[in-house]
Amino acid sequence: MKKSPDAYRVAPGDKVKLKHWPTRVAPLYRDKDDYAQQLAAHVARLSEMQNLLYAHNRYALLLIFQAMDAAGKDGVIKHVMSGVNPQGCQVFSFKHPSALELDHDFLWRTTQCLPERGRIGIFNRSYYEEVLIVRVHPEILKAQSLPKEAAKTPRIWAERYTSINNLEHHLHLNGTRVVKFFLHLSREEQRQRFLARLDDPAKNWKFTVDDIAEREHWPDYMKAYGEMLGATSTACAPWHVVPTDDKLNARLIVSQVIADTLDSLKMQYPEPSCDAAELADIRKRLSRT
Repeated sequence: MKKSPDAYRVAPGDKVKLKHWPTRVAPLYRDKDDYAQQLAAHVARLSEMQNLLYAHNRYALLLIFQAMDAAGKDGVIKHVMSGVNPQGCQVFSFKHPSALELDHDFLWRTTQCLPERGRIGIFNRSYYEEVLIVRVHPEILKAQSLPKEAAKTPRIWAERYTSINNLEHHLHLNGTRVVKFFLHLSREEQRQRFLARLDDPAKNWKFTVDDIAEREHWPDYMKAYGEMLGATSTACAPWHVVPTDDKLNARLIVSQVIADTLDSLKMQYPEPSCDAAELADIRKRLSRT
């Protein structure tokens, strides 16, 4: 990879205007064969690191993906995590909250799905929806039955950013590393992908009328995303704005960031419960049977 993944990280305190962040960069691969080789190497590295994460059993990894429709979250997760042992990885997608979930605070339903030590958890959308879609659609906030003093805008957004930052800091202190990806798609590329879905009968099911309705709110979403990224990218839980008009590039960037994060933990396999002499004796006994 020619460009450091740090180039896509949002620095704490940044004022993010997404129009200044690219949705496409120069390819990080020479051709599709080179892409396939790079991704395979990343996937193999992730598989090895996931095994070590499980054995070390001191850390967990939480990956959060947010994006506009058709940005390719499912594809990134599928291709990047393809080599990870399913027993050590769980994916959760968060749709419209249920009546039970609405009767709790906005972090409750996702907190129940946090990964345990030794495992990787993936949130395909997350508690960040509560400062994105809820902000763009105030009628959703009204349905949450919050006390009047807790539902005042715009103060509620700053308060929710604080709650999120405090949660992620708490998770970091207790061994869960949180890495967040915003897959940054251009409006024109979204249009092209929507048209491709309509042209392919096998992908028609992915398209709903709501997708077009949400597309009309594009400027509002870009504003909400920009403010959210700036307010919640921290040293212990950074956001990465990943250019996503090129799906292959996006997968290479995401896989590199995840692998580097795991590598930074300096994990080791546990010491065997038997000493060298006992292991030698076990080898002898196995050799005779």
